[in-house]
Amino acid sequence: MTHSPHLAPDALGPTITIGEILVEIMADFPGNGFLEPIALTGPYPSGAPAIFIDQCARLGGAAGIIASVGDDDFGRINVERLRKDGADVSAISVSPDFPTGSAFVRYRNDGSRDFVFNIAQSAAARIGLDAQARTLIARAGHLHVMGTAFAIPGAFDIIDHAIGVIRPRGGTVSFDPNLRKELLGHALTLQRFQRLVDIADLILPSGEELFVAAGWEGEAAAVQALLARKTPEVVVKRGALGSTYFGSDGRRVDCPAFVVAEVDPTGAGDCFGGAYVTCRRLGMPVEQALLYANAAGARNVTVRGPMEGAGTRAELDAFIAATPRCTP
Repeated sequence: MTHSPHLAPDALGPTITIGEILVEIMADFPGNGFLEPIALTGPYPSGAPAIFIDQCARLGGAAGIIASVGDDDFGRINVERLRKDGADVSAISVSPDFPTGSAFVRYRNDGSRDFVFNIAQSAAARIGLDAQARTLIARAGHLHVMGTAFAIPGAFDIIDHAIGVIRPRGGTVSFDPNLRKELLGHALTLQRFQRLVDIADLILPSGEELFVAAGWEGEAAAVQALLARKTPEVVVKRGALGSTYFGSDGRRVDCPAFVVAEVDPTGAGDCFGGAYVTCRRLGMPVEQALLYANAAGARNVTVRGPMEGAGTRAELDAFIAATPRCTP
């Protein structure tokens, strides 16, 4: 049975996102923190919105990002990576005064991670609604909002402007509510967060993000609460357990995960989201979109670097054909 996508077609205009671009530098060996000299590998292009939009572009969707980098090699490696992979980089501004954002990451033996971030005092926090951003928004067909954007000053003003432009021309909005709970303690942030939940055509939570978005504990209750708010699609990312689609028509589709050896989990959810949004906008049914999304997330965790495993359609087809899947 064929079900029409709830997202605007790719032909209407690119999928765009707004937020941070940074480099990630990883410790070569696990341990606790950065309290002694250690071997490091990087820089890797990173930032949740950048990973998302890179996967969109690599899968063949029209895609662009509004962000800011410094006038330095860290910025250049990001911009050139996105440009090479087919993303529109015209709305990435270059700050002459602030460096590109960065994240130093070290895994602990239990799989948790220690981070040293420089985002607030970097170019990543200096995005604005300049002429290039307005031009990209004016021709966009879909806006993808990530919860990380709520931590960036001025980002919501750009998001608000984009919603006001994209929606009237028949465009759609998706929301990945990957937002730290403590930020929702601010009344204005909570109000903005709830507005995104109310207007999103697609919500892509994982773990407790589902409960935060819905305001309910328990998966069944949380999903029903979101669907009752007229959300057409809710897709729950389950990591090594696969993913599940819940539709406003009461339909549920479960998609088993791929069995892989995890090397670096950073960016898996962003690649999942980029693949799912792109596939739906290209007209694929839910089952096919979930399959590609699961493959994109799984493939990305098999290599070091937050977006180094983002795949083209041909690469994902080869991965799907060669990789075993979990038993439902």
